[in-house]
Amino acid sequence: MCNICGIVWFMSKLFICIFSIICLSCNPVYGWYPIEPDENLVPLASGSPVIGNHRIYHTQPGDTLIELALQGGLGYLALSKANPGIDPWLPPNGTQILLPYAFLLPSGIQPGITVNLSELRLYYVWQEQNRLRVRVYPVGIGRSGWDTPEGSFELIEKIVHPAWHPPASIRLENPKLPASIPPGPENPLGEYWLGLSAPGYGIHGTSKLYGVGRRISHGCLRLYPWDIRDLFARVKIGTTVRILRQPVKIGIKNGHLLMEVHRSDGLNDRDLLSLAMQQIAHLSWHGLLNQEAIEKEIHLGRGVPTVISEG
Repeated sequence: MCNICGIVWFMSKLFICIFSIICLSCNPVYGWYPIEPDENLVPLASGSPVIGNHRIYHTQPGDTLIELALQGGLGYLALSKANPGIDPWLPPNGTQILLPYAFLLPSGIQPGITVNLSELRLYYVWQEQNRLRVRVYPVGIGRSGWDTPEGSFELIEKIVHPAWHPPASIRLENPKLPASIPPGPENPLGEYWLGLSAPGYGIHGTSKLYGVGRRISHGCLRLYPWDIRDLFARVKIGTTVRILRQPVKIGIKNGHLLMEVHRSDGLNDRDLLSLAMQQIAHLSWHGLLNQEAIEKEIHLGRGVPTVISEG
């Protein structure tokens, strides 16, 4: 290796190391990603393109995955599933952790907001100088029995410092709740509310930070406080909001076929394989498939783009 190449290699490694330390040793000022402007451009090619780049972090004494998720601006389940076999509460010191900042876009994504319940991510796509750009935010969704509704909706209101008026169904579950909770630290809506055309549902902040990226709400969509602040400033009344379930995503990058699997909807391996093959057929892929890689990724459900083609 020549001296110049060695210096370039060393500086690139140093940058990644410094980036990881900064991101994971301080309170985050963002959760959305990709951070770099050249990473959030939606490729012009057809299919579900890969956006962003993973980062690597090595654990320090006292680290837990739930804290690393918060500090890295990721959802806890996304981070945990991307690192199977690692104890989320006691990862050994120096353990290599994959920070899953790379992802395949949901198929058919378009300007506006798209929420993929299967992967617990919210995508905001906008047009800038004749190109589409995307920001991704980890999101908390409805828990079992309080499912977030699927469908196509619109943003119908934007409120700063909203009051919360618990609906009768929630007060029935918790009779001690008052009829109204004013803005402030006790308000579960946080500082910003984006109301949907689905009555009673919206996108909002939260003071329960560890609930972001998990199934924990009464059906609304929860973002980190810094994320809802960013999204709130970008969207307008009338913005389209698509809420869907897409546990398997297929895409092409540099001539390779990739697959991303999220085991979150109660589907078995056969169901997920069927969804994968349907999407592969839709892309008109004519190359060879690595069946072993496909079956392994479906079984693990790591939620990270993985090459499933031969060669």
